[in-house]
Amino acid sequence: MPQIDIIRNRIIDKLLAISDEKYLLALARLVEKTSSGEATIKLTKEQKMMLEMSEEDIKHGRVVPQSVLDKADLEWLKEK
Repeated sequence: MPQIDIIRNRIIDKLLAISDEKYLLALARLVEKTSSGEATIKLTKEQKMMLEMSEEDIKHGRVVPQSVLDKADLEWLKEK
């Protein structure tokens, strides 16, 4: 399952557990605003270039697994 679907399903699960009407109305307004295109972010030329470079890295397998990063972080924290 793609990561976006996992995130969406987690949000849906949490929404189903909410019974506070005011809270749900506030969330509904938030979702309506962002889905109407108001939350469109303009990227700079440099940001677009960095995203393209990231996609190329992913295509060519130039990535580091999260588990390796987590291990390095833990080792760094132990040194502090």
